[in-house]
Amino acid sequence: MDDANTQTGEEKHPTATPTPQNAAVKGDFAKTVLMPGDPLRSKFVAENYFENAKLVNDVRGIQGYTGTYKGQPVSVMASGMGMPSMGIYSYELFNFYDVDHIIRIGTAGAINKDLKVRSVVAGIAASTNAEYAMSQFPIRGHFSASASFRMLETAVGAAREQGIEIVVGNLYTSDLFYDASGAAVEWGKLAHLAVEMEAYGLYTNAMQAGKEALAICTISDHVLTGESLDAYTRQTAFTDMMEIALETAIRL
Repeated sequence: MDDANTQTGEEKHPTATPTPQNAAVKGDFAKTVLMPGDPLRSKFVAENYFENAKLVNDVRGIQGYTGTYKGQPVSVMASGMGMPSMGIYSYELFNFYDVDHIIRIGTAGAINKDLKVRSVVAGIAASTNAEYAMSQFPIRGHFSASASFRMLETAVGAAREQGIEIVVGNLYTSDLFYDASGAAVEWGKLAHLAVEMEAYGLYTNAMQAGKEALAICTISDHVLTGESLDAYTRQTAFTDMMEIALETAIRL
């Protein structure tokens, strides 16, 4: 990797906004952005929790809104599915739009027998089957992608104040949604709580940019038992996760 690629996004791309993926300009996003995978969950958060919500991006249907929550500026924008999509949007928010904190609010599949559908989990770190970090950094070895402890501690405190149980542990970020190998179950045996598709990429981008990130996920299905929830419920019913994230956002 040459020296140019080790500079910050601001140095590499001084006029990078808007981008091919994002019609917003600098100043349109708050310092903290909530990122669901689903654009309809982004719309739900804006319409049900924000005051004075303004649509700042709708390129490719990836809806981004900025408004206020309890008087504090907060944004929400979808990440799409998987690390390639999360990688693009979180990179641009951190490096082009001066965002300091991103909170993923997504769904995950339980790979721990003690979790139940609708449980809320927070990822202290993420493992992966992908080469996301290795393609980013001129290093040899296996990169450990970790959450911001400050954000994690804030989220746990907010959850306790709201009387919501939140389970903290490792996440397994997979490149594959349909994986016949059974790898997710094996990661569960190694003290991982749940499988999802974005946290490792988000944490890697945050650490590279010197910013902060946290993934808070609701268990939408259970890999071990086969229990699952329908798509509409995944879009709108996971309000505990959303409210923990919003309370975290205004305390950073």
